[in-house]
Amino acid sequence: MQGETNVDFTPLLTTVDWNDEWKKLQQFRHHRDDASFWDKRSATFTTKDAPNPYVERFLELACLMPGETVFDMGCGTGALAIPLAERGHKVVAADFSQGMLDRLREEMESHQVSSVFPKLMSWDEPWEPHGVREGMVDVCFASRSIAVDDMRDALLRLDRVARRRVCVTLSTGDSPRSDAKILRDVGITESGCSDCWYAVNILVQAGIMPEVSYIKSIRKDTFDSHQEAYETFVRMVDAPRPGVTEDMREEARGRLHDWLRLHTVPNPEAGKPDKKGVPQGAFCLDEPRVLTWAFIAWNK
Repeated sequence: MQGETNVDFTPLLTTVDWNDEWKKLQQFRHHRDDASFWDKRSATFTTKDAPNPYVERFLELACLMPGETVFDMGCGTGALAIPLAERGHKVVAADFSQGMLDRLREEMESHQVSSVFPKLMSWDEPWEPHGVREGMVDVCFASRSIAVDDMRDALLRLDRVARRRVCVTLSTGDSPRSDAKILRDVGITESGCSDCWYAVNILVQAGIMPEVSYIKSIRKDTFDSHQEAYETFVRMVDAPRPGVTEDMREEARGRLHDWLRLHTVPNPEAGKPDKKGVPQGAFCLDEPRVLTWAFIAWNK
């Protein structure tokens, strides 16, 4: 009868512990890359592509005020920190990879900026011994860098360090290492475990009402051979996913060969440096991949 209350209904959004589910998801996924992995990768990173559309859109959405100080956690080689310094901001830039920070210092010298202060520091260790304390800066950033077992702790750490605003970006499902469209084409359907929605729900349960926008990033993958292309994308197929069995992965590997034969073409810019200065391979996909990042921000 209309108007009667269904006492058996329990809204799951209010009862699920999203951070606990996040922790369980991290146990299911592969282990995170350690600092040595990023030390090696740092040789291919540069701020030659900064400012770029992603960086410009991030800074536009960040709504920084003139002269505000910034803490950039997971700064890499300074894709955000360098342009921020050039715009007159002081930036404490932290990363757990010494290789990344070495490249950051090279970029600081190249761009002739002195208002970036690098710190070798991880998400998991105490920040206070490194001088990163409560209310230290006006605004905190974490751009595509939150890879943690405890999402709530990471987000609230940033909240404590910031005096005015926090801005982070997280995957909506697609990332450099995962592509929902390619996976669907080879027979694997994503489970919807997008990092960004965990972050939003965790923040709401912590009493924070975040704003959400989106940043699209174009990625051109190139390869020296069809086998290299296969080895690049089969990692997506092999990654652990809830509900995906080994038999499903085996069928997807076979479909991936067929998919690449259809979608891999000669690269007209083979040998030319890409936006990071690395020579491009002989082959590329017939269409660049489009990655969509969720920009999640809140004011204190």
